[in-house]
Amino acid sequence: MKKYDLVTHTFPAIFDKDSKILILGSIPSIKSREANIYFGNPKNRFWKILSIILDAPYPKSNQEKIDLVLKNNIALWDVLESCEIYRSSDSTIKNPKINDFNVIFNVADIKAVFTIGKTAYTLFNRYTKQTAIYLPSTSPANCAISEEYLIKEFSKILDYIK
Repeated sequence: MKKYDLVTHTFPAIFDKDSKILILGSIPSIKSREANIYFGNPKNRFWKILSIILDAPYPKSNQEKIDLVLKNNIALWDVLESCEIYRSSDSTIKNPKINDFNVIFNVADIKAVFTIGKTAYTLFNRYTKQTAIYLPSTSPANCAISEEYLIKEFSKILDYIK
């Protein structure tokens, strides 16, 4: 029998008054919680793809990652504040509690919300009155998606931040 853990978000959203887009995952994975940063699994391709499309050096430290998104007017957070989940498998999420996005919307003039992966997209659109733009998952579990395809899809954010 699967053992579900109650996971509560442990680190803050990354944003400032200049943020123009919001990129949302579902909830931090075990590796992300250990690293204390969004998309913290070293095998997750998020930071690599983001640095490629922004034509920026690959950020190694958490502070470099935070600086990269803020410098490019990007806010990062997750759809969920908490949920029950088996390991880091989004498909097992139960009892989701949604974050209050007004925390960001009341400070920044967000032009578009992007969700990474099907679960984040479904949850955001189900529980809010907004529509997100879907981006494919950069998770190591989604390794069938090519880097070239991820670059093409993630390049959509450039229309909103430049």
